[in-house]
Order: sequence, then structure tokens, then C-alpha cells
Amino acid sequence: MFRRMPAALAVVLTAASAVTAAGGPVPREAPVVAFAKTAAAPDPVRQRELLHLLKQDCGSCHGMRLTGGLGPALTPEALRTKPAASLVATIVSGRPGTAMPPWRRFVSEAEAEWLVARMVLGDVDVPR
Repeated sequence: MFRRMPAALAVVLTAASAVTAAGGPVPREAPVVAFAKTAAAPDPVRQRELLHLLKQDCGSCHGMRLTGGLGPALTPEALRTKPAASLVATIVSGRPGTAMPPWRRFVSEAEAEWLVARMVLGDVDVPR
């Protein structure tokens, strides 16, 4: 029933389990910017397909301008403090118990990394 857990999801689960004595999350710097600079780029045709998927499919819940809707905003400001591995895991594996489905049938983990990098850096051409 359970398949091998993606490494990014393991990182998310480990990070999510860390709490302070007061019960809140452990403060930490999110390595989003360093991660965003290292994400491998798919070929140009696939880049266009991924950006189309982001604007159309993700935009149907996150807003056509990615400023929020049923799902949260996917703007650089909203994502900047989120750990990149958590964002990738959310894209690939979804969020059980929410409207966020897994996209692993359509997007590889490497492609999700590339999309996260584009969103964090604001390198997504959506009307503002």
C-alpha cells in the first residue's frame, strides 16, 4: 500500500515535527533562495508546458494571478519564508485532507523544484 517516501516529503515531515517547548514551530531560515538558484531547468518546451500548468491548473485554485483563492497565494512574498522542500513535497504529494491533490502524475520532483524556483523568484509571467 505505501510506496517509498520521496526524500522531500521526509524532510517536510521531519521539519513539521520540530516544535519548541511552548508548542510552536522551531524558528529557522528557509533555504528557498539557495534552492531556487540550483534547480535544474527542463528543456524550453517543457518549461512552457509547466508554466501553462501553473497558470491554468494551479491558478484555478490559487487564483489566476496566483494571489490566493481556494488555495493560498503563490506569490514570491507568500513563499519566500517557506522551505523549498516543503513546497516541492506539496506539489508532488499533495496535502491529504485538503483540496490540494498530488501532481506526481504530471510533474516530476525535479520539475516541481524548477516551478518552486520560478515562483519564489517571481519569474512567472502572470498578469498582476
